[in-house]
Amino acid sequence: MPSAEPFRLFTRKLEDLQLRYAVTGSLAAIYYGEPRMTNDVDIVVLMRREDAARLSNAFPLEEFYCPPLEVIEMELARLQRGHFILIHHETGFKADIYLVGCDELHHWALKNSRTVELDGDTIRFAPPEYVIARKLQFYREGGSEKHLRDIDRMLVALGEEWARATLMEIIEDQGLGDEWAKVRGRRGA
Repeated sequence: MPSAEPFRLFTRKLEDLQLRYAVTGSLAAIYYGEPRMTNDVDIVVLMRREDAARLSNAFPLEEFYCPPLEVIEMELARLQRGHFILIHHETGFKADIYLVGCDELHHWALKNSRTVELDGDTIRFAPPEYVIARKLQFYREGGSEKHLRDIDRMLVALGEEWARATLMEIIEDQGLGDEWAKVRGRRGA
């Protein structure tokens, strides 16, 4: 796995704030699969309205782009797809923050996240089943082959050491059968 330092700018602060989170997206695909380039981190975060000001204070404007408090609060009020970004000025590294809201799959990911120690830092990763399901959804929405490549790499690296039955349940619940069939077709399965 490439140096985790850039995304630690964000996860350390989330740890300090004691907010429940899980790293997902390309960095989780890299963790479960194989390295590739990325310039951002996707993080699912469970926040309450009273956490907005604490988060805003933790990412000072001198060091980070952080949206105004009103924007964070507006995104927190969304039941689905609440989202905002944070950007570290010096490195340009970006964090896409996806708010849990009422999304059952986000809740499941946090409940089943995996805590990993990397060079003295605690990092929480969403489980591979969640990462694969979200990549299938992103593929359905945008058609980018990178999501299918990430899934292929994850499946090879994971081998048999994870809960495929759980993934199949999520795929069925989320209506991702057609997208999963494309992955299987690519793999000759």
